[in-house]
Amino acid sequence: MKKSFWETKSLSELNREEWEALCDGCGRCCLVKLEDEENGDIHYTSVACKLLDLETCRCTNYQNRAQLMPECVIVTPQVLDRLHWMPSTCAYRLLGEGKPLPPWHPLISGNPHSVDLAGISVRGRVYQQAQINEDDVQDYIVTWPE
Repeated sequence: MKKSFWETKSLSELNREEWEALCDGCGRCCLVKLEDEENGDIHYTSVACKLLDLETCRCTNYQNRAQLMPECVIVTPQVLDRLHWMPSTCAYRLLGEGKPLPPWHPLISGNPHSVDLAGISVRGRVYQQAQINEDDVQDYIVTWPE
């Protein structure tokens, strides 16, 4: 059986289309994250970036996201090793750590909704950043399934 592109290439060898296909569309990387100043732990919240479409879990202005949201980090192979806050379920992180894609990943399942069916997606479980008072964000800390 022929191996898939993510099994035969390193992340830095992927073309743009292959790189983008690795994103499972969970939306977790687009959530506000809080870092514990004492121990460096990252805490995810149920507060989404104002550019995240809460229905599709995709950026509403992907091409201009870095200009519109300066805190948005563009994930590339060159910065991946510094992004310890990426979800443990993220394909970029998994492949970067030499791990396989999970069975629910759309590239494995062939179903673009498998990420939702597996309970990995943030769809229907987050709030738009504009709806939340900035001082209350810590009240929205959540633990997402692995």
